[in-house]
Amino acid sequence: MSELKFDDLLKTGAHFGHVTSKWNPYYKPYVLMVKNGVHIINLEETIKNLNIAIQFLQDVVRKKGEVLFVGTKKQAKDIIQQEADRCRMFYVVERWLGGTLTNFSTIKKSIKRLQMLEKEGSSIYDNLTKKEIQMLNRERIKLSDQHRGIKDMRRLPEVIVVVDANHESTVVKEANRLEIPVVAIVDSNTDPRPIDYPIPANDDSIRAIQLIISSLSDGIIAVKNGVKENEENVMELESSSSDEETDNAEFSENIVIKEDIISEKKINVDEIDEDNIEEHVEAIKDDEADSNEESSKEKDSDVSEDKVSANIEEE
Repeated sequence: MSELKFDDLLKTGAHFGHVTSKWNPYYKPYVLMVKNGVHIINLEETIKNLNIAIQFLQDVVRKKGEVLFVGTKKQAKDIIQQEADRCRMFYVVERWLGGTLTNFSTIKKSIKRLQMLEKEGSSIYDNLTKKEIQMLNRERIKLSDQHRGIKDMRRLPEVIVVVDANHESTVVKEANRLEIPVVAIVDSNTDPRPIDYPIPANDDSIRAIQLIISSLSDGIIAVKNGVKENEENVMELESSSSDEETDNAEFSENIVIKEDIISEKKINVDEIDEDNIEEHVEAIKDDEADSNEESSKEKDSDVSEDKVSANIEEE
Protein backbone atom coordinates (compact mmCIF):
# COMPACT_ATOMS: atom_id res chain seq x y z
CA MET A 1 0.00 0.00 0.00
CA SER A 2 1.60 3.25 -1.17
CA GLU A 3 1.39 6.26 1.15
CA LEU A 4 -0.66 9.21 -0.03
CA LYS A 5 1.45 12.25 -0.90
CA PHE A 6 0.78 15.98 -0.64
CA ASP A 7 1.14 16.51 -4.40
CA ASP A 8 -1.39 13.77 -5.17
CA LEU A 9 -4.06 15.55 -3.14
CA LEU A 10 -3.09 18.93 -4.57
CA LYS A 11 -3.58 17.68 -8.14
CA THR A 12 -7.09 16.43 -7.37
CA GLY A 13 -8.22 19.80 -5.94
CA ALA A 14 -8.76 18.35 -2.48
CA HIS A 15 -7.66 21.66 -0.93
CA PHE A 16 -10.61 23.70 -2.24
CA GLY A 17 -13.32 24.38 0.34
CA HIS A 18 -16.58 26.30 0.04
CA VAL A 19 -17.04 30.05 -0.12
CA THR A 20 -16.47 31.80 3.17
CA SER A 21 -20.17 32.58 3.62
CA LYS A 22 -20.98 28.84 3.89
CA TRP A 23 -18.23 27.74 6.26
CA ASN A 24 -18.78 26.17 9.67
CA PRO A 25 -16.85 27.90 12.48
CA TYR A 26 -15.89 24.57 14.05
CA TYR A 27 -13.98 23.76 10.86
CA LYS A 28 -11.38 26.44 11.64
CA PRO A 29 -8.55 24.03 12.71
CA TYR A 30 -8.49 22.59 9.18
CA VAL A 31 -8.48 25.91 7.27
CA LEU A 32 -5.13 27.09 5.91
CA MET A 33 -6.16 30.45 4.40
CA VAL A 34 -8.82 32.32 2.49
CA LYS A 35 -8.19 33.01 -1.20
CA ASN A 36 -10.61 34.75 -3.58
CA GLY A 37 -13.42 34.31 -1.09
CA VAL A 38 -12.87 30.54 -0.81
CA HIS A 39 -11.43 28.62 2.14
CA ILE A 40 -8.27 26.64 1.39
CA ILE A 41 -8.03 23.36 3.34
CA ASN A 42 -4.75 22.44 5.01
CA LEU A 43 -3.69 19.25 3.22
CA GLU A 44 -1.15 18.43 5.95
CA GLU A 45 -4.11 17.93 8.26
CA THR A 46 -5.79 15.84 5.56
CA ILE A 47 -2.83 13.47 5.29
CA LYS A 48 -2.43 13.19 9.07
CA ASN A 49 -6.11 12.46 9.68
CA LEU A 50 -6.29 10.07 6.73
CA ASN A 51 -3.43 7.98 8.12
CA ILE A 52 -5.13 7.89 11.53
CA ALA A 53 -8.39 6.75 9.90
CA ILE A 54 -6.60 4.03 7.89
CA GLN A 55 -4.90 2.73 11.04
CA PHE A 56 -8.24 2.62 12.85
CA LEU A 57 -9.94 0.73 10.00
CA GLN A 58 -7.09 -1.77 9.90
CA ASP A 59 -7.41 -2.43 13.63
CA VAL A 60 -11.14 -3.05 13.19
CA VAL A 61 -10.63 -5.43 10.26
CA ARG A 62 -7.98 -7.38 12.20
CA LYS A 63 -10.67 -8.10 14.79
CA LYS A 64 -13.02 -9.42 12.05
CA GLY A 65 -15.04 -6.19 12.08
CA GLU A 66 -17.23 -5.05 9.20
CA VAL A 67 -17.23 -1.65 7.49
CA LEU A 68 -20.19 0.09 5.84
CA PHE A 69 -19.43 2.62 3.07
CA VAL A 70 -22.08 5.30 2.50
CA GLY A 71 -22.16 7.75 -0.40
CA THR A 72 -25.51 8.67 -1.93
CA LYS A 73 -24.49 11.89 -3.68
CA LYS A 74 -23.98 11.77 -7.43
CA GLN A 75 -20.19 12.29 -7.35
CA ALA A 76 -19.62 9.43 -4.89
CA LYS A 77 -22.04 6.65 -5.93
CA ASP A 78 -19.88 4.79 -8.44
CA ILE A 79 -16.68 5.24 -6.42
CA ILE A 80 -18.23 3.93 -3.20
CA GLN A 81 -19.70 0.86 -4.91
CA GLN A 82 -16.47 0.07 -6.75
CA GLU A 83 -14.17 0.44 -3.73
CA ALA A 84 -16.51 -1.35 -1.33
CA ASP A 85 -16.73 -4.29 -3.74
CA ARG A 86 -12.95 -4.28 -4.10
CA CYS A 87 -12.35 -4.63 -0.37
CA ARG A 88 -15.44 -6.89 0.08
CA MET A 89 -17.34 -4.62 2.43
CA PHE A 90 -20.93 -3.34 2.48
CA TYR A 91 -22.18 -0.13 0.94
CA VAL A 92 -25.21 2.13 0.46
CA VAL A 93 -25.34 4.28 -2.68
CA GLU A 94 -29.09 4.81 -3.06
CA ARG A 95 -31.30 6.86 -0.78
CA TRP A 96 -30.54 6.20 2.88
CA LEU A 97 -33.58 4.61 4.49
CA GLY A 98 -34.26 6.16 7.87
CA GLY A 99 -33.71 3.54 10.58
CA THR A 100 -31.26 1.42 8.59
CA LEU A 101 -29.09 1.33 11.72
CA THR A 102 -31.45 2.23 14.57
CA ASN A 103 -34.22 -0.07 13.28
CA PHE A 104 -32.04 -2.77 11.78
CA SER A 105 -34.46 -5.59 12.70
CA THR A 106 -37.03 -4.18 10.27
CA ILE A 107 -34.36 -3.80 7.58
CA LYS A 108 -33.44 -7.47 8.05
CA LYS A 109 -37.06 -8.46 7.47
CA SER A 110 -37.07 -6.43 4.27
CA ILE A 111 -33.84 -8.14 3.16
CA LYS A 112 -35.37 -11.53 3.92
CA ARG A 113 -38.37 -10.59 1.78
CA LEU A 114 -36.00 -9.65 -1.06
CA GLN A 115 -34.18 -12.99 -0.81
CA MET A 116 -37.51 -14.81 -0.96
CA LEU A 117 -38.53 -12.90 -4.09
CA GLU A 118 -35.15 -13.57 -5.74
CA LYS A 119 -35.25 -17.31 -5.02
CA GLU A 120 -35.90 -19.34 -8.14
CA GLY A 121 -38.91 -21.63 -8.01
CA SER A 122 -40.27 -19.89 -4.92
CA SER A 123 -43.78 -20.95 -3.89
CA ILE A 124 -44.73 -17.30 -3.52
CA TYR A 125 -45.36 -17.12 -7.28
CA ASP A 126 -47.70 -20.14 -7.34
CA ASN A 127 -51.35 -19.63 -8.29
CA LEU A 128 -50.96 -15.90 -8.96
CA THR A 129 -52.40 -13.87 -11.78
CA LYS A 130 -50.21 -12.12 -14.31
CA LYS A 131 -50.86 -8.74 -12.67
CA GLU A 132 -49.91 -10.02 -9.22
CA ILE A 133 -46.67 -11.49 -10.55
CA GLN A 134 -45.87 -8.17 -12.19
CA MET A 135 -46.43 -6.37 -8.88
CA LEU A 136 -44.09 -8.78 -7.10
CA ASN A 137 -41.43 -8.19 -9.75
CA ARG A 138 -41.69 -4.44 -9.21
CA GLU A 139 -41.33 -4.96 -5.46
CA ARG A 140 -38.28 -7.16 -6.04
CA ILE A 141 -36.58 -4.53 -8.24
CA LYS A 142 -37.30 -1.79 -5.69
CA LEU A 143 -35.95 -3.81 -2.76
CA SER A 144 -32.94 -4.88 -4.80
CA ASP A 145 -32.02 -1.25 -5.50
CA GLN A 146 -32.45 -0.29 -1.85
CA HIS A 147 -30.55 -3.19 -0.31
CA ARG A 148 -28.13 -4.34 -3.00
CA GLY A 149 -25.08 -3.36 -0.96
CA ILE A 150 -26.26 -4.63 2.44
CA LYS A 151 -28.37 -7.71 1.67
CA ASP A 152 -25.60 -9.97 3.02
CA MET A 153 -25.04 -7.87 6.16
CA ARG A 154 -26.05 -10.02 9.13
CA ARG A 155 -25.28 -7.52 11.91
CA LEU A 156 -24.60 -3.83 12.47
CA PRO A 157 -21.23 -2.65 11.14
CA GLU A 158 -18.36 -1.77 13.46
CA VAL A 159 -17.43 1.34 11.42
CA ILE A 160 -19.18 3.60 8.90
CA VAL A 161 -17.26 5.44 6.17
CA VAL A 162 -19.14 8.46 4.82
CA VAL A 163 -18.57 10.80 1.89
CA ASP A 164 -19.86 14.29 2.74
CA ALA A 165 -20.99 14.13 6.36
CA ASN A 166 -23.15 17.22 5.82
CA HIS A 167 -25.16 15.50 3.07
CA GLU A 168 -25.35 12.22 5.05
CA SER A 169 -26.39 13.85 8.33
CA THR A 170 -29.02 11.17 9.01
CA VAL A 171 -26.39 8.43 8.81
CA VAL A 172 -24.13 10.31 11.23
CA LYS A 173 -26.97 10.85 13.72
CA GLU A 174 -27.95 7.18 13.69
CA ALA A 175 -24.32 6.09 14.10
CA ASN A 176 -23.80 8.50 17.01
CA ARG A 177 -26.95 7.23 18.68
CA LEU A 178 -25.68 3.65 18.49
CA GLU A 179 -22.08 4.70 19.30
CA ILE A 180 -20.76 3.38 16.00
CA PRO A 181 -17.51 5.17 14.98
CA VAL A 182 -17.74 7.32 11.84
CA VAL A 183 -14.95 8.01 9.34
CA ALA A 184 -16.01 10.83 7.03
CA ILE A 185 -14.74 13.25 4.40
CA VAL A 186 -15.69 16.69 5.71
CA ASP A 187 -15.70 19.95 3.75
CA SER A 188 -15.55 23.50 5.10
CA ASN A 189 -19.36 23.69 5.36
CA THR A 190 -19.53 20.72 7.76
CA ASP A 191 -19.37 20.52 11.55
CA PRO A 192 -16.59 17.95 12.26
CA ARG A 193 -17.53 17.44 15.93
CA PRO A 194 -19.98 14.50 15.45
CA ILE A 195 -17.35 12.70 13.33
CA ASP A 196 -14.96 10.38 15.18
CA TYR A 197 -12.34 10.40 12.41
CA PRO A 198 -12.81 13.45 10.17
CA ILE A 199 -10.80 13.72 6.94
CA PRO A 200 -10.79 17.39 5.82
CA ALA A 201 -11.00 17.57 2.02
CA ASN A 202 -13.09 18.72 -0.89
CA ASP A 203 -16.07 16.34 -0.90
CA ASP A 204 -17.36 17.61 -4.27
CA SER A 205 -14.29 16.64 -6.31
CA ILE A 206 -14.65 13.21 -7.92
CA ARG A 207 -10.88 12.75 -8.14
CA ALA A 208 -10.38 13.71 -4.49
CA ILE A 209 -13.10 11.29 -3.37
CA GLN A 210 -11.59 8.55 -5.52
CA LEU A 211 -8.11 9.10 -4.07
CA ILE A 212 -9.19 9.14 -0.41
CA ILE A 213 -11.68 6.25 -0.58
CA SER A 214 -9.25 4.08 -2.55
CA SER A 215 -6.59 4.72 0.12
CA LEU A 216 -9.02 3.54 2.81
CA SER A 217 -9.90 0.50 0.71
CA ASP A 218 -6.23 -0.33 0.13
CA GLY A 219 -5.62 -0.28 3.87
CA ILE A 220 -8.46 -2.73 4.46
CA ILE A 221 -7.27 -5.05 1.67
CA ALA A 222 -3.70 -5.05 3.02
CA VAL A 223 -4.91 -6.25 6.43
CA LYS A 224 -7.25 -8.86 4.92
CA ASN A 225 -4.42 -10.33 2.85
CA GLY A 226 -2.17 -10.39 5.91
CA VAL A 227 -4.81 -12.16 8.00
CA LYS A 228 -5.34 -14.72 5.21
CA GLU A 229 -1.60 -15.43 5.00
CA ASN A 230 -1.40 -15.88 8.78
CA GLU A 231 -4.28 -18.38 8.70
CA GLU A 232 -2.56 -20.34 5.92
CA ASN A 233 0.71 -20.38 7.90
CA VAL A 234 -1.11 -21.66 10.98
CA MET A 235 -2.71 -24.45 8.94
CA GLU A 236 0.68 -25.43 7.52
CA LEU A 237 2.20 -25.52 11.02
CA GLU A 238 -0.66 -27.68 12.30
CA SER A 239 -0.30 -30.13 9.40
CA SER A 240 3.48 -30.35 9.84
CA SER A 241 3.10 -30.92 13.59
CA SER A 242 0.58 -33.72 12.95
CA ASP A 243 3.04 -35.32 10.50
CA GLU A 244 5.78 -35.13 13.11
CA GLU A 245 3.52 -36.78 15.69
CA THR A 246 2.79 -39.61 13.23
CA ASP A 247 6.51 -40.12 12.57
CA ASN A 248 7.25 -40.14 16.30
CA ALA A 249 4.51 -42.71 16.88
CA GLU A 250 5.94 -45.00 14.16
CA PHE A 251 9.44 -44.59 15.61
CA SER A 252 8.27 -45.51 19.11
CA GLU A 253 6.46 -48.60 17.72
CA ASN A 254 9.68 -49.76 16.04
CA ILE A 255 11.57 -49.31 19.30
CA VAL A 256 8.99 -51.39 21.20
CA ILE A 257 9.19 -54.18 18.58
CA LYS A 258 12.98 -54.24 18.78
CA GLU A 259 12.88 -54.36 22.59
CA ASP A 260 10.44 -57.29 22.48
CA ILE A 261 12.69 -59.23 20.10
CA ILE A 262 15.76 -58.59 22.23
CA SER A 263 13.97 -59.67 25.42
CA GLU A 264 12.66 -62.88 23.77
CA LYS A 265 16.17 -63.86 22.62
CA LYS A 266 17.62 -62.92 26.03
CA ILE A 267 20.25 -60.65 24.52
CA ASN A 268 22.25 -58.48 26.87
CA VAL A 269 21.61 -54.98 25.60
CA ASP A 270 24.64 -53.60 27.41
CA GLU A 271 26.91 -55.75 25.24
CA ILE A 272 25.45 -54.35 22.00
CA ASP A 273 26.59 -51.07 20.55
CA GLU A 274 23.96 -48.53 19.58
CA ASP A 275 25.28 -48.47 16.03
CA ASN A 276 24.98 -52.27 15.64
CA ILE A 277 21.59 -52.80 17.23
CA GLU A 278 19.88 -52.75 13.81
CA GLU A 279 22.16 -55.54 12.57
CA HIS A 280 21.47 -57.68 15.64
CA VAL A 281 17.74 -57.32 15.29
CA GLU A 282 17.86 -58.23 11.58
CA ALA A 283 19.99 -61.28 12.38
CA ILE A 284 17.47 -62.40 14.99
CA LYS A 285 14.66 -62.07 12.47
CA ASP A 286 16.62 -64.16 9.92
CA ASP A 287 17.24 -66.88 12.53
CA GLU A 288 13.55 -67.03 13.36
CA ALA A 289 12.68 -67.36 9.65
CA ASP A 290 15.18 -70.24 9.22
CA SER A 291 13.88 -72.05 12.29
CA ASN A 292 10.31 -71.71 11.01
CA GLU A 293 11.31 -73.25 7.66
CA GLU A 294 13.09 -76.19 9.36
CA SER A 295 10.12 -76.88 11.60
CA SER A 296 7.77 -76.87 8.61
CA LYS A 297 10.05 -79.33 6.77
CA GLU A 298 10.14 -81.64 9.80
CA LYS A 299 6.35 -81.58 9.99
CA ASP A 300 6.11 -82.50 6.29
CA SER A 301 8.52 -85.41 6.74
CA ASP A 302 6.56 -86.70 9.76
CA VAL A 303 3.34 -86.60 7.77
CA SER A 304 4.92 -88.58 4.89
CA GLU A 305 6.30 -91.25 7.29
CA ASP A 306 2.87 -91.68 8.87
CA LYS A 307 1.32 -92.18 5.45
CA VAL A 308 3.93 -94.87 4.52
CA SER A 309 3.43 -96.77 7.78
CA ALA A 310 -0.33 -96.69 7.25
CA ASN A 311 0.01 -98.19 3.77
CA ILE A 312 2.26 -101.01 5.10
CA GLU A 313 -0.27 -101.96 7.75
CA GLU A 314 -3.07 -102.09 5.17
CA GLU A 315 -1.04 -104.49 2.98
